[in-house]
Amino acid sequence: MSATLAPSPATLLRHATTTLPRYTSYPTAPHFAPLAAEDYAAWLREAGPGDTLSLYVHVPFCHSLCWYCGCHTTVTRSSARIARYGAGLAKEAAMLAALLPAHGGVGSLHLGGGTPTALGAEGLARVAEALRGAFAFRTDAEVAAELDPRSLDDDLLAALARIGLKRASLGVQDITPAVQEKIGRVQPTAQVEAAVRGLRAIGVGSINMDLIYGLPAQGVAEIEASARFAADCGADRVAVFGYAHVPWMKAHQKGIREDELPDATLRMAQAEAAARVLTGAGYVAIGLDHFARPGDAMAVAATAGTLRRNFQGYTTDTAAFLVGLGASAISSTPDGFAQNEAGEKEWLAAVEAGRLPVVRGRALSAEDRLRARLIERVMCDGAIGLAAVPPAVMATAAERLDGLIADGMVARQGGRLEATPAGRPFLRHFAACFDAYLAPSPRRHSAAV
Repeated sequence: MSATLAPSPATLLRHATTTLPRYTSYPTAPHFAPLAAEDYAAWLREAGPGDTLSLYVHVPFCHSLCWYCGCHTTVTRSSARIARYGAGLAKEAAMLAALLPAHGGVGSLHLGGGTPTALGAEGLARVAEALRGAFAFRTDAEVAAELDPRSLDDDLLAALARIGLKRASLGVQDITPAVQEKIGRVQPTAQVEAAVRGLRAIGVGSINMDLIYGLPAQGVAEIEASARFAADCGADRVAVFGYAHVPWMKAHQKGIREDELPDATLRMAQAEAAARVLTGAGYVAIGLDHFARPGDAMAVAATAGTLRRNFQGYTTDTAAFLVGLGASAISSTPDGFAQNEAGEKEWLAAVEAGRLPVVRGRALSAEDRLRARLIERVMCDGAIGLAAVPPAVMATAAERLDGLIADGMVARQGGRLEATPAGRPFLRHFAACFDAYLAPSPRRHSAAV
């Protein structure tokens, strides 16, 4: 690689405070527009026998609301409300399956939220049964779920075993009691350890733990301790996210005092500390913010250059059709993106009336697809071959790229552009060079670090 000057602290700080998309899609969700359900239906009918499906089911319920949360979720303990939502999922599955008469089977099912176990043991079983009744599942289909360690009991573990759970993601965030108090999520480490033991006992082979830096009352020592805890628990994967404080979008975040949040310099130090602890424990750094054991499928995919990125973040899922069910769920097809009604009541009304609940999305142009491929490879590999970038696209990217090269964040090596070691935490900046729609907005996107 050609000699590259290391970025100065001031340069790193400037980039760290820039707000940019996370690029889990391209075009990104803020650029979705009203979409007719008929258009989405036509896209689904394009699936053929060679197309494996990926299902995502959104459960927008929690028993308590964490103040840092940015998800589409709400608090309820109403069994009638939850049961009605589960029945709605079954109806939506039947509608979608009718539009997909020919496909290669479901290769993966991801239950997200919210907290999917809010459905309860019986509710989980009914939803899983409805999905398997509507769609043909492959024998090797992977079932994954996002789980709250505080809610796992023996009945739920048994239900998860019955639906074939093989991969779980646990929200850990931070193990420090003082931090937990500040974010409204008190979760003793003993609960997390018990959840890990319970999941391993029912045959869950892959466990991910989510950590968050940039939280109130959190310093470098706290994120280091949390990263060491995840490693000591034997997590196969660890995701380390920066907290996005957007109380104007998520009103419950007003419970977090802004003057208690770490500044940009401390946030950078926290991200670096988490990476240092995890790589020191033998994890492989993947993409922007993930870490995996060397033998994990995600680490293998990263090495092979087959890592993917979608609305669930980094993934090994290669399905061209990601079908979302539930309020706010987003679907992805080769022709475009489609998002359901975000409101639970509106989504449910559409489903119970026999209508697809899609309200917005984006049809993809040929240029969109090309830029999406470039952005995905940057986010997954930290590099792209110059031969893959048409001259017209390079012309629009040149100014931003030249700035990153001058700052020591990106370097040219032969026929490639790649992030420097200092630039790896700033892959969103590299990817943004190929975003034709980007209009920086501090109130729309999260800080880069």
